[in-house]
Amino acid sequence: MQTLVLLGFVGLLAQLINGSLGMGYGITTTTSLLVMGTTPAVASATVNLSQVGSQIASGFAHWRFGNVDWAVVWRYALPAAIGAFVGALLLSRLSTESAAPLMSGILVVLGVYLLARFTFRALPRPRVDRPLRSPFLAPVGLLAGFLNSTGGGGSGPVGTSALLASGRLEPRKVIGSVSVAESAVVVAGSAGFAIGLGMEGINLPWVAVLLLGGLLAAPVAAWLASHVPARMLGSVVGGLIVFTNVRVLMESAGLTGSPGAVAAVYTAVALVWAAAVGWSLRAHLAERRENHCAASATEHFAAADARD
Repeated sequence: MQTLVLLGFVGLLAQLINGSLGMGYGITTTTSLLVMGTTPAVASATVNLSQVGSQIASGFAHWRFGNVDWAVVWRYALPAAIGAFVGALLLSRLSTESAAPLMSGILVVLGVYLLARFTFRALPRPRVDRPLRSPFLAPVGLLAGFLNSTGGGGSGPVGTSALLASGRLEPRKVIGSVSVAESAVVVAGSAGFAIGLGMEGINLPWVAVLLLGGLLAAPVAAWLASHVPARMLGSVVGGLIVFTNVRVLMESAGLTGSPGAVAAVYTAVALVWAAAVGWSLRAHLAERRENHCAASATEHFAAADARD
């Protein structure tokens, strides 16, 4: 019972992160399941299946808030679903010994990307005069869907980040559009795992509590998308993913037999993580001061014009 309650909380927290950043549900929940000792294929299958309901709810909430560009959704969702299906079949065929370092390696790379992306870069201003086209969206969707199945996450970090970096769509619509498209990704991934693994290896109560937590968080997450300081949250989540997955990579490299090496790696990761969060906080506060000064200047000039 304690495990189910914990997983329900993980699902709720992961969906809050996902709905606010447009990424993070898969890598957060998959990391939690791996820490609990679940095999990589079963962890990814469980996460994909639990996301079916929560992603539909999240997509619906984003649609109600006007955060969805349907032209982007249609061009992105199909190749992403194909990538997810192929990735699920591949991971299902790999042995646990091969899959564990592969998945943890992908998660560490995605975690480092999140850490760097939200620590050092502000979001670009959208250029709505240059709409997103299929030659850009299709390969991004294909890679994002593939990593979403093989790494237990990736559709958000790859897809959302690529669309944000393009600067061709405002951030809230990037997050909402990718969230809707991920419904197709997790359905295709779940179908691939069902063919590759069968359903007997998946713990359905775990799926249910993750789904419940995600459903409860989805409406709140859609609202938070335009209110939460994304730089802070992205840095915290990215560092957490790296910190919790680096152990598997050390095991595969044979470093866990040396306590000094393990302590050195963890200390280095923790120091970089703390520095990144501190930098993000500083950048967020600076941006907030700049926005406040700009707003005050606008009000001052408006008042002066009114007096004249």
